[in-house]
Amino acid sequence: MNEKTAVRTEEAPAPFQGAPYSQAIKTGGLVFVSGQLGLKPDHGEIVGSTIEEQTEQVMKNLGAILAAAGSGLDRLIKTTVFLTNLGDFQGMNEVYARHVGETPPARATIEVSALPSGALVEIEGIAAV
Repeated sequence: MNEKTAVRTEEAPAPFQGAPYSQAIKTGGLVFVSGQLGLKPDHGEIVGSTIEEQTEQVMKNLGAILAAAGSGLDRLIKTTVFLTNLGDFQGMNEVYARHVGETPPARATIEVSALPSGALVEIEGIAAV
């Protein structure tokens, strides 16, 4: 089995206090990024009240973690998007599309009943390193 290495950057929110997970794990030429919310790294509060504002911050957080792992948003292979309202799909999708490059990753989008901190969107990803 390949060794796994935790990825950590101050440019993205830290895991919730006491929660047993890493921002990302790097192994075997891949990086697995934990679900990211639209939280600002410096104050841990959700940014904005719209799906567009929150998705923009989510993508910044994903990008910062991927950069710390030696990857980037353009190297995403698979993402999962969690929305509290599928009616927000179009707004999320417009922001998301600007960040993932010309060859977007495979993706699933799922409606959930709630997300931590009252967030509207959470995105996790797998990328090549």
